[in-house]
Amino acid sequence: MNSVPTDTIILAVIVVLVVLVAVAWLVVQQQRSTRLKRRFGAEYDAAVSQFHSKAKAEAELLRRERRVAGLTIVPLTPADSSRFSQAWTALQTRFVDNPKGVVAEADQLVRELMAKRGYPMGDFEGRAADISVDHPSVVANYRAALVIADRDLRGEADTEELRKAVVHYRTLFEELLDAAPAKAPTLRAMNHAAVHQ
Repeated sequence: MNSVPTDTIILAVIVVLVVLVAVAWLVVQQQRSTRLKRRFGAEYDAAVSQFHSKAKAEAELLRRERRVAGLTIVPLTPADSSRFSQAWTALQTRFVDNPKGVVAEADQLVRELMAKRGYPMGDFEGRAADISVDHPSVVANYRAALVIADRDLRGEADTEELRKAVVHYRTLFEELLDAAPAKAPTLRAMNHAAVHQ
C-alpha cells in the first residue's frame, strides 16, 4: 500500500487553506462593493470615475462613512424647521426680481442648514463628501448648483441656468430639512410670469 508523504499532505492542506482564504476575501470584497453601491448609488459611480479605480473609490467612500459616523448630525427642532422653510419660501419669491442674488442666497441658506444639522463647513468638496453619506441621491444636485453658481460669478449664467441652480439647491435643502415645505409658487412659474410681464 502506497502512503502519501507527510510533506504532500501538509502542502495540500496549505493550498486548500490559501484557496479558502482567497475565496472568503473575494466574497467579503464583493459584499462590501454591493453594500457601497446600494448606499451611494450614482455617487459610487462618480467616485469610481473620479479615482479611476474601484478600490480607491471604495476606500474613499468608506473613509467618508467613518468620518460622518464621527459627526453629530441632529434633526431640526420644529421651530428651526419652520424658520428654514419660511426663509426658503421668501428666497424663492425673490427669484423673479433678483435671480443672481437668489442663487447666492440659496447657497448660503443650504450652508446654514447644513451647519445647523451638524455638518462641518469645510471646503465644498468636503461638504459634498459628507452629504453623500446620508444623502447620496441629492449630492449631484449640490455639485450641479455650484457649477452654475461659479458660472454666474463669471457672468456666464443666464436666467434659466440660475433657475436650475436654485432648483438643485432646493432639492438638497428639502432633503436636509427632512420635512415637506409649504406649497409655494414654483420657480418655473415665477420665471414664466416675469418673462411675460
